[in-house]
Amino acid sequence: MAVSADANDDFLFIDDSEEDEILDDQTSDSWKVLIVDDDPEIHSVTQLALSDLIVLGQRLEYLHAYSGKDACQLIESNDDIVLVLLDVVMETDDAGLNVVKHIREVLTRSDIRIVLRTGQPGYAPEESVIKDYDINDYKTKTELTRRKLVTTVYAAIRSYQQISSVTQNRIGLEKIIRGAGELLELRSVHEYAQGVLSQSQQLAHSGRSLFCARGQGIIDGVDDLNLYILGQDGYSSVLINQGIEKLKDDSAERAITSCFQNKEHQISAESIALYLSSGGYRAVIYIELEQELTEIELQLIEVFLANIAIGYENVHLFQKLRNAAYKDWLTDLPNRLEFVSLLDRFGQTGSSDQVAGLIDINHFSDINDGLGQDLGNQLLIAVTARLKTLSEKCTFARVGADVFGVIGPAEVVNPEHLSALFNQPFGAGEQNLPINACFGLCEKDDAGSRGVNILNQINIALNLAKKNQLEHFVYYKKEMEEQTLWRLGMIRQLRTDFAENRLELWYQPQLSLHTNKVIGAEALLRWRTADGKFISPAVFVPLAEYSGLIIGIGDWVVNQACQQIKTLENNGFDDVSISVNVSIPQFRRTNFVDTVIEATKNHDVEPNKLELEITENILMDDPQMVIDALVRVKAEGISIALDDFGTGYSSLSYLQKLPLDRLKVDRAFVTDIAQPGESMIADTIINLGKQMNLKVIAEGIEDEAQQAHLISQGCDEVQGFFYAKPMPADEFLVFLQNNH
Repeated sequence: MAVSADANDDFLFIDDSEEDEILDDQTSDSWKVLIVDDDPEIHSVTQLALSDLIVLGQRLEYLHAYSGKDACQLIESNDDIVLVLLDVVMETDDAGLNVVKHIREVLTRSDIRIVLRTGQPGYAPEESVIKDYDINDYKTKTELTRRKLVTTVYAAIRSYQQISSVTQNRIGLEKIIRGAGELLELRSVHEYAQGVLSQSQQLAHSGRSLFCARGQGIIDGVDDLNLYILGQDGYSSVLINQGIEKLKDDSAERAITSCFQNKEHQISAESIALYLSSGGYRAVIYIELEQELTEIELQLIEVFLANIAIGYENVHLFQKLRNAAYKDWLTDLPNRLEFVSLLDRFGQTGSSDQVAGLIDINHFSDINDGLGQDLGNQLLIAVTARLKTLSEKCTFARVGADVFGVIGPAEVVNPEHLSALFNQPFGAGEQNLPINACFGLCEKDDAGSRGVNILNQINIALNLAKKNQLEHFVYYKKEMEEQTLWRLGMIRQLRTDFAENRLELWYQPQLSLHTNKVIGAEALLRWRTADGKFISPAVFVPLAEYSGLIIGIGDWVVNQACQQIKTLENNGFDDVSISVNVSIPQFRRTNFVDTVIEATKNHDVEPNKLELEITENILMDDPQMVIDALVRVKAEGISIALDDFGTGYSSLSYLQKLPLDRLKVDRAFVTDIAQPGESMIADTIINLGKQMNLKVIAEGIEDEAQQAHLISQGCDEVQGFFYAKPMPADEFLVFLQNNH
């Protein structure tokens, strides 16, 4: 039975303390409080008792329900209620407790604070109910003087505010973790910039936004230190890669510039410019605000910045690696790898009036030898600049030391126009060098459909042009059979010599830079013909792959390597592994993995002592097929190494999908590694290997200076002539006995 209105007036207006009321500063914001009681007088006196109360800078706003059912409906329709003053006994003895269950279990609202009130002490809830349902307080109505009611409400709302802050932090951190994971998948600076802006929208009530940084090294052709727009949200897409002055917004430009120059955030009620820095890579994120950021939002943004700063540095490293894989470091033109992709498009989608070609500078090696490599490089840069004047419709690439590729319309890409480019001398340093060139050309109608084939076709034409004494150009024609006849003859001889056991495996030792001990060897295929001469692997391995002989040869190589491992074990060298190279035709065979596993079992060797080396170009044919095969191989304990990294044909997006153990730094990146400014690519690859927890081995080491640099960078292993040349199996055993 409810207490009388007079009694309520009595207890709610008793002043049981001489202390001042709990009051804060005035504000227009409010806390929503729901009063639930079947006695209207309780609503009136409660609201009157709390009428002048301000909690944490906000007034109270009241909602009223007179039954448990009405209370549940009000809470469902008002998600900003922070406190419920709840009568226990209303239409039923447990109506109030049912409201509590509805709040906590049905609506799953753990943040709302609940204060139970009852005029009948005999209906007090069990202690377990208060504990299980997170009830802030339980009072009989006769206990609630005005002072106690004020204190109870203040404590409950403060509790709500603290829970709300924790919840906002948790949700914000979850967004940051999820967003950081998504950003890690992005590989270009522009993609990353756009991704950062997208993620930042989830952390604050923001409007338009920009991602700005210096364009040098990111935007083609930009060599100044001005700030450029790399990403935008809400602005025009035409601003991408433009200087920030193109915004025509003095306020935004000042904030961005000040943030970058002073290396600190610029925060106002209307906008925020956030400074981003990691590993020497700096940027500014500019965001227009729809409302001023809260303290929690500012804290979350700081955490977000710490995460994305590392990602921003990483994406720069990935872009450098991609440039190393797809761009020529000297001329900034597409390299051979990218040119093959361009030829793919030329062969499959190019118009019929298009021509692809190769331009080879005559006697360039003489210039390099006579005047020095630096001047030779300057000459190549000058040639590049003049080639670009031919036509905006042409695409150029550097596919070799002194060989350039070109794709363009036949009216421009022809012997007359190309020759005219070489009529005048080229300025290189203080020299004016008259040079000429040979051209191998292929019209679209005569071209194959794949870039590699087209490159081979124009290379055939170029080789013939270099031999042509009368003209310096040749167009490829399908009837050119000389190369095919030579290829068939070599394949026939290779098949015969393989059957007669004239192929050999030689071994080049691999050493640990930490212990200076031999830890393994790379098995290298050698072909000694019947007359005792050696045919270069660069000649016969492609022929073996082309003819399908590589399948049988590959099986033989794996078995020979396993046999060598067993021989080494029998001689006490049970910690030396052997790595063998595998090719795409081997992966195409459905039982390839089974044959490798069978070889280790037949020779009774531990699988981890055998390593398979793959090159990047293997991935281009059928990436998923290769990855699936390697996963099976890795599951058996066999090691996997990626050879010639940065020089092949693969997309860097596949790198993380490969179950690798070792990353090989190609000799092309090692040759000049000890020279100032020449180690960036090798250093980046070593650093990437560390980040991916891979062993890194460098090949082609020829002097102590190269070794010293690799040690300083934390490279794990090496091989090269500085340590030992490739050698037959018996000599390798002697080498181990003398050096292990």
